[in-house]
Amino acid sequence: MASLPFYLSYPIWQTVSAKLNWSHFILLIGISDESTRIFYEKQSINENWSIRELERQINSSLYERLALSRNKKEVLRLPTKSKQSSAPSELIKDPYVLDFLRIPQSNKVTEKQLEQKIIDNLQLFLLELGKGFAFIGRQYKISFRNKHFYIDLVFYHRILKCFILIDLKTKAVRHNDIGQMNLYLNFFKSEENTEGDNEPMGIILSADKDEVLVEYATGGISNKIFVSKYQLYLPNKKQLEKQVKSIMEEV
Repeated sequence: MASLPFYLSYPIWQTVSAKLNWSHFILLIGISDESTRIFYEKQSINENWSIRELERQINSSLYERLALSRNKKEVLRLPTKSKQSSAPSELIKDPYVLDFLRIPQSNKVTEKQLEQKIIDNLQLFLLELGKGFAFIGRQYKISFRNKHFYIDLVFYHRILKCFILIDLKTKAVRHNDIGQMNLYLNFFKSEENTEGDNEPMGIILSADKDEVLVEYATGGISNKIFVSKYQLYLPNKKQLEKQVKSIMEEV
């Protein structure tokens, strides 16, 4: 995209945030679409992004990825939000871009290897997850009736005030994966939550998913279970922009 002159992007200099430095604005004025630029500006302020973090989010097409998971009305609201949403569904991305793990597309990794790569790059993984996530542990052990289960990754979200459990799947998600996450969430509600905690949420992060299977498998479950794909490379920005444009043109 061609850069706009600074005075065209920010005609009233008093509106320029003092929380961002000149390097932030150099990146921002490179975004010609006003709504997209405003979104990244607000997110940079709200989440205190460094220059490197802002650049990564732009390169990973965060705006377009979020927009594609919403309807036209919600897309229009994206640039106007000044605070972190308290709606769990707006917290979840699909897909998550894990290019920073530097795993070649041709390589097949096990779930343990994927988990280790995430732990080795935890700071970048937290950035991809978004604001508010605090890491609790990996291979979190829960036990009952002499049976032991291990949850791949456990986080706590300080804004939503709830545990967030992540299960990693290097293949397409199956219905029993959803049932297993439901078991984990029920256990956490009963045994791990303390006063002030909201109900936990579960994210199954998988290499692929069948939307119809997920819809039927999660139907009737009261727990908040989300299934998101991950990809190991940066998305095609032009293709995503085209898809977002088609959403905006819907009647």
